[in-house]
Amino acid sequence: MKALGPALRDAAKATAVAFGLFVVMVGLRTDVSPTGALFLRTRWAEVAMLCGAIFAARLAIGLWVTPRFMKTAGSSMAGPLARIGSFFAIGLLVVAVILPAIPGIDRGQIDLAILVLTYIMLGWGLNIVVGLAGLLDLGYVAFYAVGAYSYALLAQYFGLSFWACLPLAGILAAFWGILLGFPVLRLRGDYLAIVTLAFGEIIRIILLNWVDLTGGPNGISGIPRPTFFGLPFNMSGDPGTFAHFFGLEPSPTHRVVFLYYLILCLALLTNWVTIRIRRQPIGRAWEALREDEVACRALGINVTTTKLTAFALGAMFGGFAGAFFATRQAFISPESFTFIESAMILAIVVLGGLGSQLGVAVAAIVMIGGFELFRDLGEWRMLVFGAAMVVIMVLRPRGLVGSRTPTVALGQRRAIGAEFVGEGRG
Repeated sequence: MKALGPALRDAAKATAVAFGLFVVMVGLRTDVSPTGALFLRTRWAEVAMLCGAIFAARLAIGLWVTPRFMKTAGSSMAGPLARIGSFFAIGLLVVAVILPAIPGIDRGQIDLAILVLTYIMLGWGLNIVVGLAGLLDLGYVAFYAVGAYSYALLAQYFGLSFWACLPLAGILAAFWGILLGFPVLRLRGDYLAIVTLAFGEIIRIILLNWVDLTGGPNGISGIPRPTFFGLPFNMSGDPGTFAHFFGLEPSPTHRVVFLYYLILCLALLTNWVTIRIRRQPIGRAWEALREDEVACRALGINVTTTKLTAFALGAMFGGFAGAFFATRQAFISPESFTFIESAMILAIVVLGGLGSQLGVAVAAIVMIGGFELFRDLGEWRMLVFGAAMVVIMVLRPRGLVGSRTPTVALGQRRAIGAEFVGEGRG
């Protein structure tokens, strides 16, 4: 009963905050009357129900969930969870490879899988900056935009193919990552987040106002599609097309499946490069920087180079994803690169577990795929989405995969449990 008082106070505070939000967001609603005039409709019963649910849930968390979780969250589970994660990752890869061939999978579901893989690749790219190097970046969408517009402009003005523009888009995005890294070398924490947020908005505003180059709010249309070794995908079936070369009936599904395997290969390339680099000296320097920058400097590590390489490499993969996004959509505009995209990618990294490749993939599947699953709920899907995020962060405050295995260890290698990992540091 000693915990009842603090739990009641905590539940009351949470309910008060929820009431302040729900009064405006749920309780007051403007509707159109039969005469065409606007009137204010109140929904106090819904507000009371939501506040009651918040109070009951928060009280249950304080009395039962948190104490039991703290008792069972010992490091003894870190090893078994790591082994289970290895098998789960292999199964996830097998499903991803054979997904288009699974009976009952239609074009819409493959399109959704392409979207999920795009966010997985973006999450893995941002994981280098946030999860490995510990640099909070709220403007990652800027590199996504640079990659997309680089491919669109190079294809439009110079007639270059997707395969020629893909490495160029990554190099240009990495260049802008270095430009961002220089001014923020002495910043950390909230100050770094504010500067990166401003950088993302600067890029979006430039794209919006430089009408002669980027098309402004109208964007760029007619972006060339990728080809399969020079074989275009079209419905004509003429000689020199993909369908004619392989003797297939022309179908729009061919391009969708090709795009799916293309983004799958790009995502796996991002994962492979990240895993390889984190085992190298630069990867160990990133981890040292994340844990303690002062100690990192004391060890003689060049912090300037370490930060710039993290920004550059993470930006490069964001540029690759942006080029793919442009060729998939065949149209881009500044509206596709708003702050909410950066927030979504950062949420994927944090919910998955900072520094965890598998956790980022699972979080992207849950957040992007699950968000589409609840599309039929209309305005209530945001409430379901937010509630799911709250549940995850309450039960797994350090992400879905909170444990990790250190890159370098003395003696026997073993996973580090979540309770030994500082909050917000991976």
